[in-house]
Amino acid sequence: MAAKRKSDVSVPAEESDQLLIRPLGAGQEVGRSCIILEFKGRKIMLDCGIHPGLEGMDALPYIDLIDPAEIDLLLISHFHLDHCGALPWFLQKTSFKGRTFMTHATKAIYRWLLSDYVKVSNISADDMLYTETDLEEGNTRKRGFVLGLPRGPCWGAMFMIEIAGVKLLYTGDFSRQEDRHLMAAEIPSVKPDILITESTYGTHIHEKREEREARFCNTELLLILDEYWQNHPELHDIPIYYASSLARKCMAVYQTYINAMNDKIRKAINVNNPFVFKHISNLKSMDHFDDIGPSVVMASPGMMQSGLSRELFESWCTDKRNGVIIAGYCVEGTLAKHIMTEPDEIATMSGQKLPLKMSVDYISFSAHTDYQQTSEFIRALKPPHVILVHGEQNEMARLKAALIREYEDNDEVDIEVHNPRNTEAVTLNFRGEKLAKVMGSLTDRKCVQGQRVSGILVKRNFNYHIVTPSDLSSQLHIDLCPPPPPLLSQLRSLAGDVEQVEGTEKITIRIFKSITLVHEAGMVLLEWIANPLNDMYADAVTTVVLEVQSNPSAQKFPEAKRETFDMDVFVERLALMLHDMFGDDCVNFKGGEDLSVTVDGVTATINPETRLPYGVAGTAAREKGERNCCVSTVLYSKIERARAKSQADERKMRRMSNGGKS
Repeated sequence: MAAKRKSDVSVPAEESDQLLIRPLGAGQEVGRSCIILEFKGRKIMLDCGIHPGLEGMDALPYIDLIDPAEIDLLLISHFHLDHCGALPWFLQKTSFKGRTFMTHATKAIYRWLLSDYVKVSNISADDMLYTETDLEEGNTRKRGFVLGLPRGPCWGAMFMIEIAGVKLLYTGDFSRQEDRHLMAAEIPSVKPDILITESTYGTHIHEKREEREARFCNTELLLILDEYWQNHPELHDIPIYYASSLARKCMAVYQTYINAMNDKIRKAINVNNPFVFKHISNLKSMDHFDDIGPSVVMASPGMMQSGLSRELFESWCTDKRNGVIIAGYCVEGTLAKHIMTEPDEIATMSGQKLPLKMSVDYISFSAHTDYQQTSEFIRALKPPHVILVHGEQNEMARLKAALIREYEDNDEVDIEVHNPRNTEAVTLNFRGEKLAKVMGSLTDRKCVQGQRVSGILVKRNFNYHIVTPSDLSSQLHIDLCPPPPPLLSQLRSLAGDVEQVEGTEKITIRIFKSITLVHEAGMVLLEWIANPLNDMYADAVTTVVLEVQSNPSAQKFPEAKRETFDMDVFVERLALMLHDMFGDDCVNFKGGEDLSVTVDGVTATINPETRLPYGVAGTAAREKGERNCCVSTVLYSKIERARAKSQADERKMRRMSNGGKS
């Protein structure tokens, strides 16, 4: 059988039914989340993070595979470094010109978090992705804020994106379990066509919160919870510290956004501030720490690659009386992940080898969903396509297999699960039903099944509308070439008499006896012989055309009744105005003759019939052609104002004679 020949016709990107999702990071790995979405000519970037286990340029997503200038929109789900750590670099060091969106709470903490990251990074200045200056400059760039769907115990948002009727939900990191201060992630009321979700824990199931905290109690390390300390006076002699200036700043942000907390915190704040701890104090640095006797220190960063947590670990790891608890997910290549394998020794930041004798425990308080929460979330939404990201290769594969097994025998739900590697694209086809909405005067008639509707089909932002030509401007704000009647009326208001040229296929009008206007379908064409005076007339006509085009009320304005023009009255008033403007010595006018004005040796003669300056004389006129144009322009402007005033006075007199009626 012969192979099908590929079409030679290329489909424009905005018309294509193919939707492409490509992870530039977090594809079968945890870290540097960065997902590219392409559909209908639009390109959106979801998150822009760094890899916690890598340094410098190696920690970035695979940005070199795209053109940042083509990205229309960048959405940041939350403030974790693996989701936003590369944002300052992307804003300052690439050609990206689009807009960035995040929640207010995310932005408030994001700035402090990245500043802390710059300070504690243990690499040379040449390898740093960005500096404090880059952070400040990036912070001044135009950035939007959105109210996304709450995504659980780490402030941020899920994003529901809709393009041409296709809905995509991006979860970022999320959890369906409420913690001690933040609410659980919401299940959207709208069913998405595509779900991009994390797979950090694969098929693992978290302990219940009560069991987790009981394990802390059993090891006598629930000291991080102020309420537990309050209820056990025998522990008051053992100090608790949180060793992070970042945590102190973040708690100030928490108190600002109390309404984003769960019900327990919102009720407690009416009685006392739950973020003012009675038994926990801030440890600014190791210089302020007296390492005498037992104590509990909450230190960051959690993966212990650098900073105060690394210093404390290297100081305490050789004593078996000490212990460390890893409370969150750890990425491959980090010290926290390494010590969970129970090695006999570790390497310090200076390269020294130290024996590992302290106890190591892992009790997850991670803001990531487990298999039970993920499967329930998918079960509630039933999206046709699930894209797994943000998970180690093996964990992601196990989660994919479990989800496929769950739905393989379900005839009512058809779900396709994808787990792309970094830079691997998932291509989906969406050819939905296209609906056109009838608008404007077409809706005045009652619709009958099978009745033919005649109008113009307009496509805008993936929406279709049917309107009459006259409704294009008022209903859809589409400026078209104005129709002849209102245009003719406005041109008469400008120039007085206009001449309609007979015997031509197209509507042709002569204005000022020098400008030819040709009205074609969808276009107005102006023609004139170029000189300073005609150029001025052409500018005036162009202004009228644009005004009628952009102003619907001008198009609907009925053409005014032509008024009789009294030439004698007009010439008399024109002469008075010129006498007043230039002085009696400059104006030469006798009844029945042309009117002339002489200024600085330049004479302009006016024909009262046409009301145009048609001649100049004098030595200065021959030497200063530009001056002639200026005099003519001023005269024409004054003449038109005199004519308008004359007509206004005549209308006023008629109203007075009719008893005030128009």
